[in-house]
This record gives sequence, structure tokens and C-alpha cells, in this order.
Amino acid sequence: MSDKYLIVLLGPTGVGKTSTSLSISKHFDAPIVSADSRQFFSEMRIGTAAPTAQELATAKHHLVGHKSITERYSCGMFETEALTILETIYQSHNMALLVGGSMLYIDAVCSGIDDFPTPDPALRKSLENQLKTEGIESLRAQLKLLDPEHYDKVDLRNSQRVLKAVEVCLQTGRPYSSFRTNPQKVRPFKIIKIGLNLPREILYERINARVDQMINQGLVEEAKSLYPHRHHNALKTVGYREIFDFIDGKISLGKAIELIKRNSRHYAKRQLTWWSRDKEIEWFRPDEIENIKNYINRFVNN
Repeated sequence: MSDKYLIVLLGPTGVGKTSTSLSISKHFDAPIVSADSRQFFSEMRIGTAAPTAQELATAKHHLVGHKSITERYSCGMFETEALTILETIYQSHNMALLVGGSMLYIDAVCSGIDDFPTPDPALRKSLENQLKTEGIESLRAQLKLLDPEHYDKVDLRNSQRVLKAVEVCLQTGRPYSSFRTNPQKVRPFKIIKIGLNLPREILYERINARVDQMINQGLVEEAKSLYPHRHHNALKTVGYREIFDFIDGKISLGKAIELIKRNSRHYAKRQLTWWSRDKEIEWFRPDEIENIKNYINRFVNN
């Protein structure tokens, strides 16, 4: 499949990946594979800004709304499933389009994920009990001692990622970061990385406006319907955590909306920091469609 190409369209939340992806998909006849780790779940359409029915009908999409929040789905499972789908796509197409903002999931397809040990059920249960009784601060403190390098990189507000890192450290006696040095896996297709970005103030305005749109579309009602499932990892994410706190009476709705906007902006900043180290990414504004198409054509022709 050396003549096959994977266009990777990435960028921070709210930048406009969906509309850009539809234009690129149509121009290059490239089916879309989602790399948005929350759009995988069918119950979370509003809070994840999932493609609308009309957008889904515009281009062939894979891995959008194909899982339930009650199902376990890991980055490793995604890597396997996405590569299988790409193999099928390349039987009839020369190009496919991977679209999303989930950094680890994009890396899994492009480079492969590291081979972490199989979790020990007893250790996992013990750490989950620790998280429940002592809070995330206890796990953060452990991680800082066990692996200060990963402590400086991980999202310290994401309890599941902090727990996973501590689990690997304790289970193997090695820092979690030591598992993240495996050589890149060779893929049977060529990868073209396109990054979308905007001036910071414009991006933040778009994020704020999108949160308001989600509220108007019924995010509160969607979160209320999912409230009984709030313990699932899929729902421990921006947009739902804050509304759950509102439902619990901890904060007002106005405060919840304010926090969703703030936390979404913080997430966008982390995304851009993550990708700043990848020199293979060619960056564009989302409205530079023709420049993006020309860049892809030059890449292929060269």
C-alpha cells in the first residue's frame, strides 16, 4: 500500500475541523475516520459537537457514535479498529482522512502506542478505592514521586490517566514514562499531517460561542439523561463534569457554563502544546482550504 495516503487533520477544540474535513474528503474522495475520543459514544452528541446527520451524509464516516458509554474502549482498541478500517478503505480508495483532536488516539494510528503491561485487577481495584476515598490528590502525589517526568506532562485533572500511570509504575517497578520510548511502528501508508489553528483570541471566541450553542441545543438535558452513568470514564470530560456539578447543586448553571468555556480553552492550549513538538505538521487556518489542497497535492506528487 505504498501508494496509499492518510491525511491527518488535527487541531484544537472549536477550530473548525468538521467543515474543513468535509471539503477535503469530497475533493480527494477520502472517507473520514474519526479520532475524537468522545465522539465515539452515541449518547454524547451535543456535548462533543458530533457531526450532524447532514454532515455524516455528506461524506462516509467511520468511528462516530459506534460505541455506548457503558462499553470499555481503550486507545489500543481504537488503534486496532482504525487500522482495520483503513485497510478496507484502501481496497477502493487511495486516500483516507483521519480527523480529530485527541492527541493519543492520533498518535496511536500514526505511530502506534506503547506496549503497556496487562492491568492487575487487584491493583486496579485498590487504586480505584484509593481514588474514591482519598481523592485524586493522593494519586497525584504518588505519581510525582514515582515518575516526575510524566507528572509534568499528564493532565492532572484526568483521574483515569493519573491512576493508569501510577498503576503501571507500581506494577512494573518502572516509571510510566519509560514505556513511552518505543520506536515508531511502520505503517503501510504515507501520512500527511495538516494542523488547523487560529489566532488565540479568535479561537477562544469560537470556543465560547460553541459552548453557548451547545447549551441552546440542549446540553443540560443531555447531561441529565446521562447523569445515572456519570461514573463511566467517557463522561469524565469537559462539558459533562461541570453540568453534573450543577445537577448536584454544587454550582449554578451560569458558573457551570463559565467553567466549560474556561476548561475548553485550557484543553485547546494543551492540545497545541502537545502538537508543537511534531515538526511533520503543516499548519493552516481553517479557511485556507485551497492552500491545504495544494499542499496535499504537492506532497503526493513529490
